[in-house]
Amino acid sequence: MSNGYLTTHVLDIYNGCPGKGIKGSIFIIENQKSHKIKDFKLNNDGRLESPMLEKDEFKIGKYELIFYCGEYFQNFTNIKKPFFIDDVIIRFGINDNTQHYHVPLLVSPWSYSTYRGS
Repeated sequence: MSNGYLTTHVLDIYNGCPGKGIKGSIFIIENQKSHKIKDFKLNNDGRLESPMLEKDEFKIGKYELIFYCGEYFQNFTNIKKPFFIDDVIIRFGINDNTQHYHVPLLVSPWSYSTYRGS
């Protein structure tokens, strides 16, 4: 059994605040096909209340996180659709399911950045 887990944190650098209410989905990629694990919605701090994946759900493999940022930014801007940055898709791998993996996202309507956090 794994002791590792996956977390995320989204910061809205356009408005200078956490990504409150951003919706998303996480998938596992197996045999070159995406399988949805769950949908989520970030809290007031731009985080989840508990790890996104842990225990038996947290497996070695390839994952895809989708953050629906265009939907979020349409509530705060007068930017017309289609958005330059709409759905932010991050593919990453877990090669040790005993560790903590953290996927932060810094996002604006025009750019985003991510990295393996701690």
